[in-house]
Amino acid sequence: MEKPKDIEQFILEQKRMLAENPECATAHYNLGVVLMNQGKLDAAIDAFEESIEDSDRMFEAFVNLGYIYFKKGDLEKVVKANLRAIEIEPRYARGYANLGFAYLQMGKTDEAVEALEKALEIEPRIVQAMCNLANAYLQKGDTEKSLGINKKMIELAPDFALGYNNISNVYYSIGEFEKAVQYCDKAMELGFQVHPEFLKALAIHREKTKKRQETERKTNKKRNT
Repeated sequence: MEKPKDIEQFILEQKRMLAENPECATAHYNLGVVLMNQGKLDAAIDAFEESIEDSDRMFEAFVNLGYIYFKKGDLEKVVKANLRAIEIEPRYARGYANLGFAYLQMGKTDEAVEALEKALEIEPRIVQAMCNLANAYLQKGDTEKSLGINKKMIELAPDFALGYNNISNVYYSIGEFEKAVQYCDKAMELGFQVHPEFLKALAIHREKTKKRQETERKTNKKRNT
């Protein structure tokens, strides 16, 4: 749904459509989107459920319900809503991406990987799905796959600060501390607020890197004189 110039006028138009046709799934759905964006989540749920009752093809309504249930902290309902969405529309990448994210939050890593890989099979350019898949592989201990996906992600989205932070975490986990510092610095340069505990853990390695670079600089200077 495109953002209307006059929200109140748009709402009136949807209500007029519903007055003429109380079973207009599109009007219920549009109202649900507006209410969701206004933070009126319970009213939005009612509107989306009305649209689902009016039509058996409202897969986007299920995805939006999943978003609302995530805001409410009910991951089980997030999963159920997105499963219904992809049941209705099996090629809907966003449904798989949201499902994978919910599974990841629940600690169901294998299920998360399966859903996120399906999302990216359908739409390879979903940056957030790539990010979540990389994190899922890191949780599984597959640092090679995690690193590969993260690097592919920042090639696709060079200004995605979280991606650099993720790569920093992977490098730290495998003991490549200098690279961890490098990517952490890039994440901060792009505005990402790195966790204070991670910065603390990197501090000693940052100092070692600084000393090594200074030694190399002095050595090169002597060679050139």
